[in-house]
Amino acid sequence: MSGRVIEGVSVEWENVRQCFSLDPAVVHLNHGSSGAVPVPAQRAQQRLRDEMEADPPRFYAVGLVDRIAHTRRHLAGFLGADPDGSALVGNTTIGTALVLGSLDARTGDEIVTTEHGYGAVRLAVDALCARSGAVHRTVPLPPAPTDDEVVAAVTGAVTGRTRLVIIDQIASPTARLFPVARITSALRPAGVPVLVDAAHVPGQLPVSVSELGADFWVGNLHKWAYAPRGTALFAVAPAWRERIRPLVVSWEQESGFPARVESQGTLDYTPWLAAPTALFTLRTLGVEAVREHNARLAEYGQRVVAAALGVEPPAGAPGLAMRVVPLPSGLATDLASASALRRRIADELGFEVAVNPYRGQGLLRLSAQVYNQASDYERLAERLPGFLASLS
Repeated sequence: MSGRVIEGVSVEWENVRQCFSLDPAVVHLNHGSSGAVPVPAQRAQQRLRDEMEADPPRFYAVGLVDRIAHTRRHLAGFLGADPDGSALVGNTTIGTALVLGSLDARTGDEIVTTEHGYGAVRLAVDALCARSGAVHRTVPLPPAPTDDEVVAAVTGAVTGRTRLVIIDQIASPTARLFPVARITSALRPAGVPVLVDAAHVPGQLPVSVSELGADFWVGNLHKWAYAPRGTALFAVAPAWRERIRPLVVSWEQESGFPARVESQGTLDYTPWLAAPTALFTLRTLGVEAVREHNARLAEYGQRVVAAALGVEPPAGAPGLAMRVVPLPSGLATDLASASALRRRIADELGFEVAVNPYRGQGLLRLSAQVYNQASDYERLAERLPGFLASLS
């Protein structure tokens, strides 16, 4: 491909690592957790910060609502979502909080999630249930369920009291791709609303949000779509849009959804406004080329690390840039020990990875991004077995 210069940075495969400001002393194999913002998007955001600080009253008072709406239309178009039925929010956890806060849950109502769900979402549901008297029903699933098993388990957990089903499109701890379109279709006749937690979808997989049929869909653009952190799209079906209550009531309250959700006073909106530059960077590299590179490299990384540990990894879905490798028995069996092991791998070996427990089994989650190469995973495969053996 011929290179492009964006914000003074040459963006092309030959020097793609130079598009990121990551510490070269660390091997970054955990893009899925916090992402990494390309330098062009960093510079675009800094230019916006400079504009904001040069005249703060003008930045917030003159045209900001229209600028946010323009950005929203751009991001919604990339994701196949209705721009008039979508709002920009900080992350998927905030989108989940907006849904939960708009449910009017009561004693005896039920909210259904799965064991693969994200920890912060689980905590949010538990907090709502503690306040309202509702019941949190967690659907048990094996670490690597089939699509049929997922659909049967989730639909089988729904009762006449179910007020909401929350399903991951890509599960964070296990890197499983769930059949969300089948689930929304199966639950539609019962009138049970579905919230799709798509934190890892934008940029990693092609998606048409409107075609999924979910009542709510929220995905982060600051992971695989290169946007500055604090950028997510929250899409809402028409029947729910005017029922969504903002977490903070501010000046656009009377404007209705989505402006009443997006307007939060002197919030720093520069991550949102810089997000189109991030997407332009992704498109300049080539969206499909990036996805293919990342998926193939993640599969390779999983294979070589699993072989080094002498374990059989679960098959990953085609196209995913995250894969998991089971850790030896007794390691990372709970959240605290998983967090401690991740930190030791980073501090003592120099590799940033994700470590999560699932049913008492530690899972090493590896991500792949354009700044990675095969040797990153080969070096981890060389060093990790001896390190883990020393811990046990």
